[in-house]
Amino acid sequence: MASFAGAYAASHGPLLIREWQAVPAAERSRLENAFAELGRRLRAATPDVLIVVSPDHWSNFFLDNYPAICLGVGAAHEGPPEPWMKAFAHRDIPGHPELAMHIAGTALAQGFEPSLSYRMKLDHGACIPLSRMGLERLPKIVPLLVNSIEPPMPSLARCYEWGTLLRRAIESYREPLRVAVIGTGGLSHSIGEPTMGAIYEEFDRETIRLFGSGKDALIDYLQKELPSRGNGSEEVRNWLVAHGAAGGRGFELVDYLPVPTVIVGCGFAAWRPQDSSRP
Repeated sequence: MASFAGAYAASHGPLLIREWQAVPAAERSRLENAFAELGRRLRAATPDVLIVVSPDHWSNFFLDNYPAICLGVGAAHEGPPEPWMKAFAHRDIPGHPELAMHIAGTALAQGFEPSLSYRMKLDHGACIPLSRMGLERLPKIVPLLVNSIEPPMPSLARCYEWGTLLRRAIESYREPLRVAVIGTGGLSHSIGEPTMGAIYEEFDRETIRLFGSGKDALIDYLQKELPSRGNGSEEVRNWLVAHGAAGGRGFELVDYLPVPTVIVGCGFAAWRPQDSSRP
């Protein structure tokens, strides 16, 4: 049977690539160290497959068809389409269609209704963390795109439930794989709004604190605060998927720092693996 190899989270703002050399040295060093630490932990977990939970930044979908959830079930995925992501070495990214279709079947049997894609473009949302973590070898990738870009979006509670569903699907898959989950995006930032560039550090720190206390208080807080904390902050949904996969337990902050140069409250986290049979 497959086993759950851990959950992780990381920010992914485009300026982490495009303005990297403009980031002050002390902040750049902390960002490098945080990505490297996630990479070290991920390598130590030895996953065969990595489920990457990210939004789609208009690379696969537009307003004429923007699914709430889309699962990549193809044997391969395309590398990022953004020209400034050309340094990302992987242009053809292997998937794991058998596990992905098992997740899809488990989802449908449990009343979840994801869209499916057999050929998906993985944009900067997925690929900046994969690039910055310094992974010499990519695990096979199963992308899960969660709409945090354009309302209506899946509810916060449903995103957490998606995480618990992923855990059930992983642990019921018959092949002896090790499967990890990474949620990418957030924390607070504002793009194309009158508040563009704002970072809400107090919101970020309270969100981080509440990740350490389960899910109910966290979801209540986010429901109240997200509408006024910048549109990019909606990407915390992807962290909730990782949180659900970890059973809402074991959250550990790797680092958090607001970085005005990249206009993102940059967060990095990992969850200590827990036995899903324990309460």
